[in-house]
Amino acid sequence: MIDMTLLGTGATVPLPGRALSAALLSCQGRSILFDCGEGTQTALRREHLSPLKIDFIALSHYHGDHLFGLPGLLQTMGCLGRESPLTLCGPKGLRQVLSLIAALSGPLPFELRLLSLPPEGFPLHQAASGWPERALLLPIPTEHRVNSQGYCFRLGRAGKFDPEKARALGLPQSLWRPLQQGQSVRVRGREVRPEQVLGPPRRGLSLVFSGDTAPCSALEKAARGADLLVHEATYGGPEQAELAAEYGHSTFAQAAELAARAGVKRLWLTHFSQTLPEPEALLPLAQEHFPETVCGHDGLTIRLNFEESREKS
Repeated sequence: MIDMTLLGTGATVPLPGRALSAALLSCQGRSILFDCGEGTQTALRREHLSPLKIDFIALSHYHGDHLFGLPGLLQTMGCLGRESPLTLCGPKGLRQVLSLIAALSGPLPFELRLLSLPPEGFPLHQAASGWPERALLLPIPTEHRVNSQGYCFRLGRAGKFDPEKARALGLPQSLWRPLQQGQSVRVRGREVRPEQVLGPPRRGLSLVFSGDTAPCSALEKAARGADLLVHEATYGGPEQAELAAEYGHSTFAQAAELAARAGVKRLWLTHFSQTLPEPEALLPLAQEHFPETVCGHDGLTIRLNFEESREKS
């Protein structure tokens, strides 16, 4: 199960009711914060989401509208008594940027760790307890005016448990759950591995967060078959296409065309320019290419389950 909440859907300039770029992914009570624009703390409080459950902050790039909320958030975590380490990842240049952020936030009672994500993905439980062993975070190279990357979160799913195989191996029911969770167990001096009682792996869940980007093949590839694609749509109609290309952004139609080619289940548009006071009015431009498109707004939340998804506003 994955929960995703948009905390800020604006670009460059915050507006009343539209904070700057931020989104929170939660899984088994632990969280990843994607970007941290102005207004992130207020949005977390409004949505009743705890900053102390954030284990990872994944920055897409180092423009102010994606990180100016970070010094204050770190300071608040310290004031709330956080002691557990906080891991940050981002494209090239993170160490230099973090030194400036740390100077602004002041001394912290917890450790800040930097993580360079490998292309094949990083198992989150290796850096913070509480994450499922099959939870991976992968970087996606994107195309913006500066070094940038999006992210793909994947939650794998084990094969179906076979009680008959477990009974044939003499396994008491008290040992079934560890095997279902991918752990080996010992029975009367012998080891039983999960694959001995589980069927082939089943389809898991995947979620992609684009950050700022022009349409690009790496993002399309990473989003293939995703349960949710959160894609920037800074600019609206075709008359703004040249502007989008100049600044390394996407239009509504471009984001929807990418979603259609990638075969995602649903698309959320976000990161709207202040020149789009009512982005909802432009939604047909995207739905023409990909009907399962939603115009994001601050507070939009979805719960993705292995069997079904449920969305609420």
